[in-house]
Amino acid sequence: MEEGEGVDIVVCVKTNPDLQMVRIKNREAVTEAVPYKIGDLEKNALQAAVDLRAAAGGKVTALCLAESNRKAAEDIKVALAMGADEAVVIDDPALAAPDQAAIAAVLAAAVKKIGACDLLLFGEGSSDNYTGQVGARVAELLGLPQIGYARKVEAADGAVRCERSMDDMIETLEAPLPAAVTVVSEINEPTIPGLMQIMKAKSKPLQVWALADLGLGAPAPVREIVSNLAEEQDRKNILFEGTVAEQADAFVNALIKEGVLGR
Repeated sequence: MEEGEGVDIVVCVKTNPDLQMVRIKNREAVTEAVPYKIGDLEKNALQAAVDLRAAAGGKVTALCLAESNRKAAEDIKVALAMGADEAVVIDDPALAAPDQAAIAAVLAAAVKKIGACDLLLFGEGSSDNYTGQVGARVAELLGLPQIGYARKVEAADGAVRCERSMDDMIETLEAPLPAAVTVVSEINEPTIPGLMQIMKAKSKPLQVWALADLGLGAPAPVREIVSNLAEEQDRKNILFEGTVAEQADAFVNALIKEGVLGR
């Protein structure tokens, strides 16, 4: 980045199942017919990128790996409506269920193909798995300095400066650009796009790439999910009757009996 030319930002976003509509049956999540949406932390990262562009100029590109969502090219238009200048979606049948290593490898290759990138932004974790691995993995593959858990991001004079909360203190870190940063929800309140922004999003550039466009083949998984079951629940079906005070006393006694509360 040359001084005065603005900051070109790539924001990696992920579309996740709407968790409020996911049902549990036989201890397994049922996601059939559940709509996907851009994750909340990814929206924080998008808003941070739009704010940085407003302050320093430059361009914002939203980058999404479709994974099991075959409608990611439609969902990513929310990112365009939020203010991204253009979007790229990586959509390939071989990416139906990639692990974090595969996701990072594909995103890193896509960032290289995009070319102009001074700052790479991520949400600290996704709404579904929240492993917190992808941002750091991509930074490592691209050889970029990385700052995590940022609650404030500024970019100027060829460097990015971030603040993050460290329990009893606020830590300020600085890294030379290009760099990668993962953000937390405290960084901002994402703007809800209006009708005008939604209409304009339809005319913004949107590219869909396959793995072959990145010079990649089907990724080999490096981990296997052995089990992913919801916790077993043993409902007591206890009915409390009487006045409000009597019900409260009975409820507390039941919790004591179960060992949830001490005497």
